[in-house]
Amino acid sequence: MAVVPYKGESKGKKEQVAHMFNNISKKYDLLNHLLSLGIDIIWRKKAIALLKKDQPKYLLDIATGTGDFAIEALSLRPDKVVGVDISEGMLAVGKEKIKRKGLQDVIELQQGDSENLQFGDDSFDAVIVSFGVRNFENLEAGLAEMLRVLRPGGRVVIIEFSKPRRFPFKQLYNFYFQTILPKIGKLISKDRSAYTYLPESVQEFPDGDRFLNILSDLGYKQTRCKPLTFGISSIYTAIK
Repeated sequence: MAVVPYKGESKGKKEQVAHMFNNISKKYDLLNHLLSLGIDIIWRKKAIALLKKDQPKYLLDIATGTGDFAIEALSLRPDKVVGVDISEGMLAVGKEKIKRKGLQDVIELQQGDSENLQFGDDSFDAVIVSFGVRNFENLEAGLAEMLRVLRPGGRVVIIEFSKPRRFPFKQLYNFYFQTILPKIGKLISKDRSAYTYLPESVQEFPDGDRFLNILSDLGYKQTRCKPLTFGISSIYTAIK
């Protein structure tokens, strides 16, 4: 059974995730940087740096949220970055941020389902995702859609939480992630379930070699995994 944010509801994971992010959208950026101690900013920079040699001109940012990864991708000097997200609330915050920065000409945010993308085959030079694939209702369907819209030879770069495995960091991390983080998240976001769902969904996610195997089975080539910060998260790369 899939891990969902609101266990008492009958709605599917996709609808629940959209509702959850709508609820926390106004506090999301604050909590993201606070709970990661700002390390998430460094992770995004490292992920985007892996695309520099490719010089992609048209990028798709899946589960773009409030647009931080799309904005970071501008260091590549692309012609266009399109961000897609299922949450209207997150997109509203992202659009305001992009307008404030004067980036409307190069970044376009739109509502959409990552598992049913409204783009043609081979549309993008690169596809990027920051902490989004874990929230797919159907992981394989979402990854297959990303592969479909990626041009041949294009690269996908995915950042996702993973599970540290070395003592004592594993134990310290688990205590923080399962005990401290949900309390801070609930206090600030006022959503009782969102930051309980986070560690549960990370625990459920097939990280490391298991995720690389899924990518390979779907047809991705040259799959790689780069652990970050003692394995708290990982950057996955692959090409079409």
